[in-house]
Amino acid sequence: MAQDRLIIGLTGGIGSGKSTVAALFAEHGAGIIDTDAIAHQLTQAGGVAIAAIRAAFGDDYLTDDGALDRAKMRALIFSDAAAKQRLEQILHPMIFEQAKAQLRLLQASPYILVVVPLLPESRTFRQLAQRVLVVDCDENTQISRVIGRSRMTGKEVRAIIARQTSRAERLRLADDIIHNDAGLDRLAEQVATLHQRYSKMQNSN
Repeated sequence: MAQDRLIIGLTGGIGSGKSTVAALFAEHGAGIIDTDAIAHQLTQAGGVAIAAIRAAFGDDYLTDDGALDRAKMRALIFSDAAAKQRLEQILHPMIFEQAKAQLRLLQASPYILVVVPLLPESRTFRQLAQRVLVVDCDENTQISRVIGRSRMTGKEVRAIIARQTSRAERLRLADDIIHNDAGLDRLAEQVATLHQRYSKMQNSN
């Protein structure tokens, strides 16, 4: 495990800009582990999680090419808490094992960001990270961003936001906060400042 590396858990609500922030940190040389990307790999056609998903939910929740049907599964887990828990029991341990494997490959990084949308709800990942970095913006900004990049309606996005950890709770957990309401230049400035801070913290270990 990368215990000699400073590990920061990066989180935020849907549409807050986590991926953009992670990309800016990567430009400074930070190691990045994206748990959403891991989940997509696990659930693509031929992915490691597909057999377990088929056994738990049946072929109805797979696409014709054998990948997870994300839209259909999203609709199911929003209406069925037991189904949501069943999917998480399949995916979360696999995601964590893949993240640990990636950590071992990032020993040369100045520090490591693990992007975890559900970090406030994940005790495992919270124990892994020494600091929590929250990307924050107002709810209307979240909604407009998600609508702009996906086929979701405003109602669907609001439903997702309502089910995620509240903005107030995320901010309460934060060691550091990036405000993402003022454009890319301001975002880059905040990332540069935190890069300096994290580099100093790593070097002081």
